[in-house]
Amino acid sequence: MICADELGPVTPRTFAPAPAWSPDGHRIKARLEYSRGTDKTWVYGALRIRDGTELTFCAPSRNSDGWIQLLARIAKANRRGAIVVITDNLSSHFSWKVGQWLVRHPRIRQVFIPVKACWLNLAEGWWRLLRKAAFAGQTFADAVEIAHAVALATAQLNAHAQPWIWGRPPPRPRILRRKFVYLL
Repeated sequence: MICADELGPVTPRTFAPAPAWSPDGHRIKARLEYSRGTDKTWVYGALRIRDGTELTFCAPSRNSDGWIQLLARIAKANRRGAIVVITDNLSSHFSWKVGQWLVRHPRIRQVFIPVKACWLNLAEGWWRLLRKAAFAGQTFADAVEIAHAVALATAQLNAHAQPWIWGRPPPRPRILRRKFVYLL
């Protein structure tokens, strides 16, 4: 069982360095400088639920070719058994080209989540972790730097991966508080 999705578009952006403090303790006010690059990149990802590992790569556009490349990487990473890919109803996920590719690879089956129910795809929660690890407060000059940041963040998150469970875990009991009350 694998949850797959795309993130993007992610654009290169630059921020001016943060203003510093003056010698007498006042904050130096600097003009806001912000620029956005012209090239865009899309991050494709597949979350394997049983162990929490993610497979990601960047592509210049979101289309059927990128989706087929993701499916091929999923098949290569999971050598044995049937593969069920949970995904949303994007037109590039069920195009003619993807359908022909799936006919040639019968062990991969796509299951589409209902429209307007994106929270059912566990990959959406993983994107939050990736954005925080790779993109938060970063400046990127081009798509190559974005791809490098995504690869690095994916490796770091996969090093601490745990199985994904849909829903909130039960709260831990507050044993020490009870003990403190009894000791009074």
